[in-house]
Amino acid sequence: MSMKPLEFDRRYGELDIVVSAFAGQEPGDPETDTAPAALQAYLRHTWHTRPWALSVAEQQLREYARNPPGRLRQRLGEFYSVPDLGLSESQTQSWLSRTADHIKRSIESGDVPPPTSPQTHWEWHARFGELAQFLGGWFSQDMPEEFADHDAAVRDYGETVDPQLTARLVGEIHELLALGLEDHDYAVGVGELGMEVEPPAEFTVESWLRTVAERLATAVSDHGK
Repeated sequence: MSMKPLEFDRRYGELDIVVSAFAGQEPGDPETDTAPAALQAYLRHTWHTRPWALSVAEQQLREYARNPPGRLRQRLGEFYSVPDLGLSESQTQSWLSRTADHIKRSIESGDVPPPTSPQTHWEWHARFGELAQFLGGWFSQDMPEEFADHDAAVRDYGETVDPQLTARLVGEIHELLALGLEDHDYAVGVGELGMEVEPPAEFTVESWLRTVAERLATAVSDHGK
């Protein structure tokens, strides 16, 4: 019998988000006090979006480290299975405690990390969720088979997605452009977010994103009239 969603969130919801931030990343060196890059990404994003969740994460991590699921809970399926971090079971418990310590120090110091461009795959998706939906859903490698061109794909998004989500996408594009990255870094970013085709030949990634934002903002405005 699997755990019901509400109970899962109460026990493991934020723990799961922290662990997800480490997907494809190194768990960190236990001999150093420096938080690993994946945890820095989680702290940076969470401080700026859901600061209240930090104390929840610290509590859930520490509780799991102190009381890992026993045989009964495992047999019933009412537990959270920590994904493979490349660590043994005992090392995983130590890692959970160490990660909780990092979060606790961050909370107690109140040292909010400054905004910066995302540094991990998880952070790109956490920060630009609707843009990831747009790029991964409409500009995957199948895009040339589904749409006549880039404009047709943008038009389809604007016509089929709720205007409130479209407005959110426009805001995320402007937020991304405000980072002031080099075009190579924008290309890396949209690749992290799921874009698998090049922008139209006459555009850089940055100029294409600006054009998309303008078109979709006009579509949202027209819908409200």
